[in-house]
Amino acid sequence: MDIFNLVTLLGGLALFLFGMNEMSSNLMLVTGSRLRGMLEKLTANPLRAVLLGTGVTAIIQSSSATTVMVVGLVNAGLLPPAQTVGLIMGANIGTTATAWILSLGSIGASTTLFQLFKPSFFAPIIALASVAVIMASDNDRKKNISRILIGFAIIMFGMEIMSDAVMPLSELPGFRQLFVAFSNPLLGLLVGAVLTALIQSSSATIGILQAFAMTGAISFGAAIPIIMGASIGTCVTAMMSSIGTSTNAKRAAFIHLFFNVIGTITFMALFYGLNVISPFSFMVKTPTPVSIAIFSTAYKTAMVALFLPFHKMFVKAATRFLPKKEVSSELLEHEDVFLALDSRFLDTSGFAVDQSRQLTIKMAGLVKQHFKLSADLLSSYDVQSFKDGRQMEDLADQYEDRLGTYMIQISARQLTDRDNRILSLLLQSLTDFERISDHSLNIAMSAKEMYEKKIRFSDSAVEELGIFRQAVEDLLDMTVRAFSSYDLDLAKKVEPLEEVIDHLQGELRARHILRLKDGRCTLELGFVLADILTSMERIADHCSNIALSMLELSHDTFEQHAMLIKMKQGDHFREMVEGYQTQYALPPIVLDSYTEVISNDH
Repeated sequence: MDIFNLVTLLGGLALFLFGMNEMSSNLMLVTGSRLRGMLEKLTANPLRAVLLGTGVTAIIQSSSATTVMVVGLVNAGLLPPAQTVGLIMGANIGTTATAWILSLGSIGASTTLFQLFKPSFFAPIIALASVAVIMASDNDRKKNISRILIGFAIIMFGMEIMSDAVMPLSELPGFRQLFVAFSNPLLGLLVGAVLTALIQSSSATIGILQAFAMTGAISFGAAIPIIMGASIGTCVTAMMSSIGTSTNAKRAAFIHLFFNVIGTITFMALFYGLNVISPFSFMVKTPTPVSIAIFSTAYKTAMVALFLPFHKMFVKAATRFLPKKEVSSELLEHEDVFLALDSRFLDTSGFAVDQSRQLTIKMAGLVKQHFKLSADLLSSYDVQSFKDGRQMEDLADQYEDRLGTYMIQISARQLTDRDNRILSLLLQSLTDFERISDHSLNIAMSAKEMYEKKIRFSDSAVEELGIFRQAVEDLLDMTVRAFSSYDLDLAKKVEPLEEVIDHLQGELRARHILRLKDGRCTLELGFVLADILTSMERIADHCSNIALSMLELSHDTFEQHAMLIKMKQGDHFREMVEGYQTQYALPPIVLDSYTEVISNDH
């Protein structure tokens, strides 16, 4: 083998690995936003978990990606360690799908029909058609699917190049002796484990083995321990991913390690023990890429079938190996809230977008709760409730900071058009929700001021303000529900109510001025009232921003002003406004004492 063959071999290997990465990453891009839904269907039924793990891994073409995602889910508190066993076992089976795809290159060439299935024929056609779609189409989904097919074509090219480059090696005695040495089970196991650990892909190791099998120089005796060793080497990725995670996430990684190590050792002992008792005749024969795929699938399926009934033992072993550290109850209340923003999910950008959406929905619920608490303080002030509100505001600030930073990191990744639109909505809404929390705190501060100064609104003012507060609370509830379920019909009802709230604010200010001129209100309490009205009206404005952002993205436009004008011109809009005006009508003006100063012993 000369330098030219070596360079060709390395070039083929580079294309092969790049093609696998391209296909896997684009498959995750297309399916990533749906992975959460798929994983949420996981139940305590181990068999169903195995099937799900097999399916997910076969789709994204990477058991390492699946196990890393599992570690992230456990770290985020979205998946208990006990439910990861079946998922991990299934990932081992699902990863063998790649070997079957790669075996297409070994289909017989005796007939014209079989020639059509050889990579040298169909790979260029797939590549040409995919490039044409990418250059001509504006459809984001079609482009991503085309990139998947290009990755597949590159894999096929890489396999062909590697096979051609190593073909001359089959005639060298030294090369044959090398694979004879690999027939030593322990040496072959070590080679498979180390190679897989280095390239972090058992599928790639099997693919390389299939390429060498085409030379005819490798035997089943050399291939089998390498295949088994690859199962151990693939654990490295998950173990590295668990560094710096929670105890449960580390347990998930160790469950993966325990299963593959124990399974490999068990099957090595059984297989070679039987081989000693009654030697297998096929051990000296040359495998084909198809037979390697068959053995890999049969071996991993048998391993899952043998150990699935004992899945609880793996959880117990991981728990004993990594006992839970004692954590104070105070820390437990807050330590898990942002774990869903796991950097491991960034490689599956669609999944990361969905995680961000779920956390933004939680933030929306927090903000709604904060407003209600603050508004309640106006009628019934409580020191502890005020402190709780301050903590809610601090938490909302953390949401904006950490969630915003995470979403900026996602935006730098490759995204589908759908995920990009969702991310834009989340980023726009994030600031609005945080500002709603700020204005809620301002309302609480006004309530505190009234409590400390021992002043209060008159009964008529309380009644008027109660109607205004109810309109704002209903608007916020409507906005949060529309945002959480992405209900565009509900979002269309936000702006009409916001317009009524604007009108109510003006009416309340006018009534205050009347009472102020009549000498029945103080300037001091008038300032407090103005602050409350302004804060609530600003909350309504931010609700409007969120609803309009949803409607903008649904119409593929960012012209909020133009959309608002178009909405207000519709007859249905005016009908909704009139309905809200009736629902939140203020009582007739009664010129009684608008405010009063209460005694210190009140």
